[in-house]
Amino acid sequence: MSSRLNGGFVAKHDVALNRVALRPRPKFPHTTGDADDRTMKRLLLLAPAAAALAALSGCGSSSGPARNASLPMMYVSSQRAPAYIADCLESRLSRVRTSRVGGATEIAVGSDSNNSYFVTLTPLNAGSVIKVMHPANAPDDPPEPEMRFDIARCAT
Repeated sequence: MSSRLNGGFVAKHDVALNRVALRPRPKFPHTTGDADDRTMKRLLLLAPAAAALAALSGCGSSSGPARNASLPMMYVSSQRAPAYIADCLESRLSRVRTSRVGGATEIAVGSDSNNSYFVTLTPLNAGSVIKVMHPANAPDDPPEPEMRFDIARCAT
């Protein structure tokens, strides 16, 4: 059962002569998996699709994450005096009402019946601290990007 190939000695094994039955590959519940397994192939094909779907689900048409009404929308400091910032905001925004409470200046933005934003200007050294609150159920009038722009423009 041996043959010579190119002048060398080559032994033929029983497996090569098909005399030995090969063991079947282990299947379920073997935990290492096998890329040839149909279930594994399906999982490998579906995993990227599931990841893409999860990523796109965050891109819905909602206005964004739910706002916590107890946290300020903006909280910044400025080198400008509270009076300057209040005058600047009054000139840029419509429906603004200003009041003084102690040393702070409070500005309500929006309609009289339903304020959209509450801005508190507190003096700090030569400047001021600006805190903007936007209640969760309040309308966006003016829209939030416009409000943020006006605050930034008046604070610098």
